[in-house]
Amino acid sequence: MTAKLAPAGALVPRPFRELGRDRLARIDFVLTDIDDTLTTGGRLPSLAYAALERLHNAGIVVVPVTGRPAGWCDLIARLWPVDAVVGENGAFYFACSPDGGMTRVFAQSDEERRQGRERLEDVAASILSSVPGARLSADQTFRETDLAIDFAEDGPRLADADIARIVACFEAAGAVAKVSSIHVNGWFGRHDKLAMTRQLFEQRYDMDLNVEGHRVVFVGDSPNDAPMFGFFENSVGVANFADFGDDAVTPPNWITEQAGGAGFAEVADAILQAREG
Repeated sequence: MTAKLAPAGALVPRPFRELGRDRLARIDFVLTDIDDTLTTGGRLPSLAYAALERLHNAGIVVVPVTGRPAGWCDLIARLWPVDAVVGENGAFYFACSPDGGMTRVFAQSDEERRQGRERLEDVAASILSSVPGARLSADQTFRETDLAIDFAEDGPRLADADIARIVACFEAAGAVAKVSSIHVNGWFGRHDKLAMTRQLFEQRYDMDLNVEGHRVVFVGDSPNDAPMFGFFENSVGVANFADFGDDAVTPPNWITEQAGGAGFAEVADAILQAREG
């Protein structure tokens, strides 16, 4: 299964079952993408949510790191068994304290975000007029910093060439563009998932990930997880990561047997069993 996961010369993920129990027993933090990592077929299966809860109850800090919007992340931080959420591909982190009250930390100022949204309106118009079938994501209303173009979530999947044209439109405007399993997300600024995760760990957990990254597992599924895959030694792709083929220029170090939410549960089970052992 792993033979075609990366271009020639790139690292190829090893089966997750080969990751040693000693390393898994030292894990105190689980970072995870949401779409097609926790979810399967656009739904959050019970086994994935139960895995989040079992990790949380075992004292392991769980942090979703997602491209999903601020509105969703507020709900997730409040209602899910997680400690914090990094959202909009690193534009912010939200953390809700047990006694109520939300901490919101953004990579950009209010004015920078306002200016970025105005510029993205022009980019959206350009994409929608030049790429037939492209559409704004249904969650765009709830976003603070980025523009999400839906190519697979709420309509027919666009061709790879059309997805590439969307990316090119963003980049021609000077925006960053990242491809997930369902959206192309674009924004103005230098933030990404890894930069905001570093900031979260420094501010909330008083940790330097350069020193203590071995205590962390990251689980993801798509090319927009590349910064996390490239940084964490315990980076894991769920099995459907293989669907990206040669687009996966920065693969994870490990890959699960199961796809989507079942793959995440596979990782959670292995961590919990290693700690118990």
